[in-house]
Amino acid sequence: MKLKFFSIIFFLSLITEGNAQSVAKVSKDNPRVSTCAYLFTYFTGKGEDQEAIRFAISNEGYNFRTLNRNKPILNSLKISSTGGLRDPHIMRAEDGKTFYMVATDMNVAKNGWGPNYAMVFMQSTDLVNWKSSIVNIPELFPEFSKVNRVWAPQTIYDKQQKKYMIYWSMRTNEDPDKIYYAYANKDFTSLESTPKQLFFSPDNSACIDGDIAYKDGKYHLFFKTEDQKPGIKQAISDKLTEGYTMKSGKYLQKTNDPVEGAGTFKLNNSNTWILMYDVYKHGKYQFTKTSDLENFSIIDHEVSMNFHPRHGTVMPVTSKEAELLVNKWYTAEDVMLSAQSKAIKKININLDTITKRLILPVKAGTNLKALDPGFMKFPGVEVSPKTPQNFSSGAVKYNVKIKGRQTETFEVIVREVNNPVLSGYFADPDVLYSEKTKKFYIYPTSDGFDNWSGTYFKAFSSSDLVNWKDEGVILDLEKDVSWAKRNAWAPAIIEKKIDGKYKYFYYFSAAQQIGVAIADDPAGPFVDSGKPLIDKLPEGIKHGQQIDPDVFNDPKTGKCYLYWGNAYMAGAELNQDMISIKPESLKVLTPDATFREGTYVFYRNGKYYFSWSEDDTGSENYRVRYGTTDHPLGKITIPQGDNLMIKKLPSAGIYGTGHHSVLQIPGKDEWYIVYHRLTYPNGINLGPKAGYYREVCIDKLEFNADGSIKPVVPTHAGVKLEKR
Repeated sequence: MKLKFFSIIFFLSLITEGNAQSVAKVSKDNPRVSTCAYLFTYFTGKGEDQEAIRFAISNEGYNFRTLNRNKPILNSLKISSTGGLRDPHIMRAEDGKTFYMVATDMNVAKNGWGPNYAMVFMQSTDLVNWKSSIVNIPELFPEFSKVNRVWAPQTIYDKQQKKYMIYWSMRTNEDPDKIYYAYANKDFTSLESTPKQLFFSPDNSACIDGDIAYKDGKYHLFFKTEDQKPGIKQAISDKLTEGYTMKSGKYLQKTNDPVEGAGTFKLNNSNTWILMYDVYKHGKYQFTKTSDLENFSIIDHEVSMNFHPRHGTVMPVTSKEAELLVNKWYTAEDVMLSAQSKAIKKININLDTITKRLILPVKAGTNLKALDPGFMKFPGVEVSPKTPQNFSSGAVKYNVKIKGRQTETFEVIVREVNNPVLSGYFADPDVLYSEKTKKFYIYPTSDGFDNWSGTYFKAFSSSDLVNWKDEGVILDLEKDVSWAKRNAWAPAIIEKKIDGKYKYFYYFSAAQQIGVAIADDPAGPFVDSGKPLIDKLPEGIKHGQQIDPDVFNDPKTGKCYLYWGNAYMAGAELNQDMISIKPESLKVLTPDATFREGTYVFYRNGKYYFSWSEDDTGSENYRVRYGTTDHPLGKITIPQGDNLMIKKLPSAGIYGTGHHSVLQIPGKDEWYIVYHRLTYPNGINLGPKAGYYREVCIDKLEFNADGSIKPVVPTHAGVKLEKR
């Protein structure tokens, strides 16, 4: 079967134990295999063709790029019994030139988490062409006829038996999942021995996703406890097939989020090992490093990738093998999209494949006269020019040569842009100017998680509205909030001077309720009040969510008000303690049918402006409208004509402009709108996931002589850098 070798992952350049044994010293009968790059194999989810094997590649094991445009390299429909493949594990055989891959035969998209009975064995001599066979446990072994789970197989070479041992987790009836092992036959097409239990949990808890690493004469079995409190633990043995005991019962993951698919890798020419695992509810991986396989530290900041993998493994490859993979599944366009310079806003790189024009957005202050884009060059790839270039006067031509193909030429343009203003995926920004610190602050939703499943909040500070400092996590639901642990959304903040000292009241959405936390500094840390402030629908409202708080200080009276709601707009006066409302003041203020969420209130020249978001945050038509009133809880008047504050600009590739806040420069009639958009340029192509990948922007907000708002034209240029 011809493999369409796919995405080359960025993950850490690592080696699994089985790989470490068979690569560092292929065997006594074979010369040393000199590896210089890394191959990562993985799947991506449970929808459409996501349950299929994909590839990615890296030079050093820290920066991975997909192959085959993140599309499957094998057709799951043709080689599995269910039409789905998950949890792939890849290794090099003892002969140094054969490759074995095993995977779970399972299609969750079609069959849910119902029973599965098989795994798929694959082998190749070139990493491109693979032959496969289905290994159905109940059919092969009648004594296991009641098995209903066959999950996450892996392969390791048993030097004593001189055979390849397959180990996987399996469940019979409703018993706990257990990790078993058996030996593959000579042709690596089936199992030749009856499965035996490999690990015996001391409390008989379910164990899945085993991964074995060999170090200093010990076999380290990493696994996930599936029931009770799920998490990653470790058992150790002197022997490969027996005697595994737990040195301690501690969990090894460095997150409170659910994890699975632990994988260990050893860095080439290093004593450093990597333990990585799939933080599956957030669509990301976490990486940790260790020198002793006991103490682990997070290294996520060192890792990058242009895809979102699920449960996979990494294997080192030679220069020739990497060249073959690149020639098969990497393109000149992939090279152009791989620019790694720290000056470049990488998620906003824009390539027109028709005109072969590449636009590289760079941060404010970048020296355009001597910039090296830092295109990644894998074996078999040449890029010229090789030295820093002058982009200040226009485009520079770059030539890309992939061995075996014709040279392709691209026109590269570098532009200094200030939108988005924050690095990474963030949404629902609230903005504050602090009188205490004389700085600006943005408080967003942490984005980039499937189903808006973020659980923490960050803050960012700036003195010029262009350069923003990440102040870190200021409130973590898992650690800091007792009454809600999910859906950290859409915060709002206010600065109050109380008894001569500044206090900061931070209102946030969590588990579709609204809470409040307090701090002495705009960058926190914030302490939760201990209970939700808003936890039910207003009287008379039948549906909607208690989310999207906005806090407003009335400059005429000094009173403070809280607004909130999805599908309805509600408002109430806050008590002086700022952590409770006056129930009798609560009003439903929904302006018209265009209201969806994201209320924001501000005051200018005697008018109270109420603004809100229309449509769904994942829609390209997400936008902001406004109305005015003469009281913070008054009836909202919709202005005649168009009351849009900001909407999409398709000609610039800008979509989903909404959920905003408004900033007035202190002492000036100078205003800005801070909002999010779908990530540019790829957000519009993400379909149902578009609303999970948003980014924060700032543009000028202007008014007509009669006080009406001029429609804002969203830009990439953003705010001009000025001393403030």
